[in-house]
Amino acid sequence: MTKTENVPAAPVRVLLIDDELGYVNVLSNRLSKRGFIVGKASSGSEAFQALRQQDFDVALLDLKMVDMDGLEVLKVLKKMAPEMVVIMLTGHGSAEAAHEGIRLGAYDYLTKPCELKGLIEKIRDAYRQKLEG
Repeated sequence: MTKTENVPAAPVRVLLIDDELGYVNVLSNRLSKRGFIVGKASSGSEAFQALRQQDFDVALLDLKMVDMDGLEVLKVLKKMAPEMVVIMLTGHGSAEAAHEGIRLGAYDYLTKPCELKGLIEKIRDAYRQKLEG
């Protein structure tokens, strides 16, 4: 029996960090309907405030935001909540930046727009990794 089989099935707490508000709202609704607890932040500073108020298991972090570069946000997130797993989202085809994010501690990256089913699988995989430590 693996560690994850012994853990009760609690809702995964996901923090969406993206300055495209329409995308965040749609994705938040779709994830919430599937049992996830979702927090939203439209900037790096909002993400840091959200983390001070609540713990999250997984963060979905856009690489390109207006107020702060996603890689800078990633560095701060990993200091604030080292146990939180971060999945980066890039809509700009910047594989080089995404690979840099993985080097800095991100779990993986996906290109936007991504299929909901694949995103949910990636979130669940990331959550399993967090549980297995």
